Amino acid sequence: MIITVALILSVLFQFSAFFITISLIRKTKFNISWIALSVGFALMAFRRLLVLIDISNNPHSHIEDNFDSWIAVIISLLMFIASFYIRQIFRLQSKINNLRKENQTKILSAIIKTEERERQKFAKELHDGLGPILSSIKMSLSAIDKSIMNPKNELIIDKTEMAVDNAIISIKEISNNLSPHILERFGLEKAIKTFTDTIVTCEKLNILVSSNLNGKRYNYNIEVVIYRVIGELITNTLKHASASNVDISLFNYPNKLELFYSDNGIGFKINNIDSSGMGLVNINSRVKSLNGSVDMYSKPKQGFFIKVTIPL
Repeated sequence: MIITVALILSVLFQFSAFFITISLIRKTKFNISWIALSVGFALMAFRRLLVLIDISNNPHSHIEDNFDSWIAVIISLLMFIASFYIRQIFRLQSKINNLRKENQTKILSAIIKTEERERQKFAKELHDGLGPILSSIKMSLSAIDKSIMNPKNELIIDKTEMAVDNAIISIKEISNNLSPHILERFGLEKAIKTFTDTIVTCEKLNILVSSNLNGKRYNYNIEVVIYRVIGELITNTLKHASASNVDISLFNYPNKLELFYSDNGIGFKINNIDSSGMGLVNINSRVKSLNGSVDMYSKPKQGFFIKVTIPL
């Protein structure tokens, strides 16, 4: 009777240890040593079960030492306790990893917010500070009576006016690139279409933009990140891809916002590319700041595709 009880306890502890270890296989990323350990636990459990069945069917066929039986129970118990605490360690490690990811996301978000705040400040200084000064210079030049000047001085004034006009235009462009005012006023969809229309006008690049946003507004951080990501992607296409067509799609879902971007350029090997040189690190950082994900595909002569998913 004592042997039977000992074997039952041993079987229970052994199978419990086995189920705990096998439940952790995914967390070990299917490590071969952990799989081997789990299989060993299973074999030991089945061995104890077979002994228990044999003794139950033939109670007088085996004379088992009580000491050996309870040693088996203790071993099984220790294995169960060890597997239980290993599971706790895995849970703690998972919690630490989640906290680390959460802190990284917060840090990235804070950096991007600070960057955007400084961009807005600098853009405002350019637009509200230097812009009026140049406009005043232009007004002063326009007030000069050119009829009393010789042709040489008149030409100088005309060129100066032209230079001031170009400077005013450049300041507006720089200010808008630093902090896109249209994004704040009209939202993501309008800002992207305005930006891409400017690119199409300046470059031999056909850009198709489609979305189902219908003027929907989002948190400003989300709008800024998507806008900056698209800007970075178009810049990469212009610099590196030798593409003629770009497709940009934005889809709004109840719990996420998805961006699809593709070009028909020369493509590249994802694993071999210097991601910092392509601006992809910056894109990943911005998306991670919103707990988003990035999936990319590219091969030589097969263009480039990226999918960005932002949880809402």
